Amino acid sequence: MTHRRPASVIAMVAVAGLALAACSTLRRVIPAQPHHAPANPVLSETNRISLLELNDQLKVSPSLKGQDFYLPPPQPQADWPTPGGTLENSVENVSAAPEFRVAWKRPFGLRSTAHAHVMAPPVAADGKIFVMDAKATVSAHDLRTGEQVWKTNLQPKSKRERDAFGGGMAYQDGKLYVASGFRLVAELDAATGRVGWLTRTDAPIHDAPTVANGRVYTIDVDDEMLTFNAANGTPDWTYQALTEPARMLVASSPAVSNDTVVASFASGELVALRSDNGTELWNNPLSHTTRTSALSEIRDIAGRPVVYKGDVFAISHADVMAATDLRTGQVRWTIPVSAFTSPWPAGDVVFAIDETGHAICASRDSGQLYWMIDLNAAPPATKKHKHPKRDSAVWSSPILADSRLITVSDKGEAVAINAKTGQVERRLKIGDDALIGPIAANGLIYLVTQNADLIAIR
Repeated sequence: MTHRRPASVIAMVAVAGLALAACSTLRRVIPAQPHHAPANPVLSETNRISLLELNDQLKVSPSLKGQDFYLPPPQPQADWPTPGGTLENSVENVSAAPEFRVAWKRPFGLRSTAHAHVMAPPVAADGKIFVMDAKATVSAHDLRTGEQVWKTNLQPKSKRERDAFGGGMAYQDGKLYVASGFRLVAELDAATGRVGWLTRTDAPIHDAPTVANGRVYTIDVDDEMLTFNAANGTPDWTYQALTEPARMLVASSPAVSNDTVVASFASGELVALRSDNGTELWNNPLSHTTRTSALSEIRDIAGRPVVYKGDVFAISHADVMAATDLRTGQVRWTIPVSAFTSPWPAGDVVFAIDETGHAICASRDSGQLYWMIDLNAAPPATKKHKHPKRDSAVWSSPILADSRLITVSDKGEAVAINAKTGQVERRLKIGDDALIGPIAANGLIYLVTQNADLIAIR
């Protein structure tokens, strides 16, 4: 076993300092300790971490307010083989869930607890949707009905690793590739769940893998990119970013565009590498040199980097959302957005949801805002409710479906936002806390909840 510095102690000290210094609310998606499950992943109302709102400078551009912009028309999506939908983590506008109502709900395993967390985004292919519960049990379900097809438990039998958590999945050519907080990467037969190969790693993996060019790409909690031969699991090249013990409890995954892999790290580094040997092409830190919030010291780029039309879009927790030229690494624009979610570029714009529940629509060319709304704002007063209230919620990464921006929250709600105007068109009660961004396939939207339920929205 490789010896490491006590990163968990450093993380605990960092979190304690942040709790004393800041001033709004962040729950559930919390700084994680790299090698040990946190004592309590859900912060209670009496033990909340506060932070400053970081979007005070973020305003709708007067010249763009009310202006129209181009969105690609909705297109059907049969499969969703990676957490981001494609190797570049970019899907544009998918045709799905026009009625926006729950079709069915199916349990799939162990729910999130104090020592285990449902973190893996679902993926879908070959008529099945694949999910992973809080203890690394992977299962396949019928894409139409949600009925279980098979399940495989990847948790090691060693009692020393009972409390590991996190990871994710990716599909390619009939195989399901799984990374896990139990310090392993594995290949499963997507039709049967049979394990083809399993390779142990030195550190836990909380990120979902990406599979391309005959390699499996994933990042461990020591901010090291690991690659493996997709055919047999043999370790290949590695890349070490700056080690950052304080990170967000969210699963990301690298983007691959032709011969370039783009990865984000807890250190706030956005890095482009040659996919064949790991040679660094460019490295951009997405953080301000002068930060005003204690929690902004957590630099983690927890959401997936997205490659779209020659640019890389990414958001850090340190108040930077950036568009970067994929080829040169030159930053084209930045705006002050702090988030642990993934951006969603489509057509002329890029959408994002920040940590305070603000959804924004920005120009892909300049970063200026077309619109911004507060998803946690109280609804208008009525005769029945003179002073309505809405609890502050944490919102997931969005997807664009039928020209509506869809996101879910830890308050058990899904919303559909008109992508052109920013107006909330529908709110849907889903019953369970949801922190993982939804996916779409075969005309439906799918999401997984912290109660380990798989929900389909038609």
